[in-house]
Amino acid sequence: MSLNPRDKAIIALSDGTVEHGFAIGKKGTTGGELCFNTSMVGYQEIFTDPSYYGQLMMMTYPHIGNYGTMSRDDEARRVMISGLIVRSFSWEHSNPQADGNLQEYLERNNIVGITGVDTRKLVRHIRSKGVMNAVISSEELDEDVLVQKAKDWDDMVGLELATEVTRQEPETVHSDGPFKVAAFDYGIKQSIIDNFVKRGCTLRIFPAKGDYKEELKKWNPDGFFFSNGPGDPDATSEYALDVVKYAKSTGKPLFGICLGHQLMALSEGISTRKMFVGHRGANHPVKNLETGLVEITTQNHGFAVDEDDLNDSKVEVTHLNLNDDTIEGLRFKNFPGMSVQYHPEASPGPHDSRYLFDQFMDMIKEGKKELA
Repeated sequence: MSLNPRDKAIIALSDGTVEHGFAIGKKGTTGGELCFNTSMVGYQEIFTDPSYYGQLMMMTYPHIGNYGTMSRDDEARRVMISGLIVRSFSWEHSNPQADGNLQEYLERNNIVGITGVDTRKLVRHIRSKGVMNAVISSEELDEDVLVQKAKDWDDMVGLELATEVTRQEPETVHSDGPFKVAAFDYGIKQSIIDNFVKRGCTLRIFPAKGDYKEELKKWNPDGFFFSNGPGDPDATSEYALDVVKYAKSTGKPLFGICLGHQLMALSEGISTRKMFVGHRGANHPVKNLETGLVEITTQNHGFAVDEDDLNDSKVEVTHLNLNDDTIEGLRFKNFPGMSVQYHPEASPGPHDSRYLFDQFMDMIKEGKKELA
């Protein structure tokens, strides 16, 4: 059903907060954990990031949709957010390279959204009260009904969502280089795959869940990668830790990003925790404790490795968030492994941290020398 730009919509939070606006995308009702992203550009990459599955995305930059959409900017095969909240939606775009406008893109992907709300006010509310669930509707306009729906929505704690976004069968992405990396898809972004291929890696990408030990032995990768993804890492670990532990047993290098970082920590008995708000944006300062340099990073996570549960005999903290001192990177002492909480592929965002892919490649090259 096509929307009129003046069709009404409501967003209702689980604490009773209600804001009125106008409908965008598909007419309907949707819900999830309400989060916000501070990036000024890159909305399409954000909407298709599988780590956002099950979440309502609120963009803090006011004008969204002004440059349309381009298929080459998708990070996954479909839009992953549950709904969209913006201050000022652009029904028309100005970009000769665009494939179409954002309204058509949202409709095609069945995304319900709302515009015309005070996103700055809502962000300040979330920052002070903590992350919570919300519901957007352009069909049900009873405030009490929507607040109750938001209260009843599943909480992110305890949710296993990686199997909702992973591929269904193993897939090989070839390059002309000599290296082989086994990648586990908990919601892997296309730009991560591209960064490996550019560095001469052929990837064998495996679904999140399944017993692939025999295939891994036969394929004999030079290293293992554990991807980003949505949901509670504790819930994901119920099946994912088996393959992490197998990878560790091979003596080959391991690299984890975001959820992969958390799973690698959990495999060493280090717990994770739900954050009060979470980090989402393309301007988060992180200090590299090994070099002393500060990187401006792209981030997207609502869980973190618990700094109070670190074990110095197992891990060394390599990166620290300068806003709140949360752990952003680990180097593992009992096996050749490194992991970061943020996104070095940075799509969207700055390229300060892409050296991490090079560091992993150096570990692979060193491992191949030792085996030669």
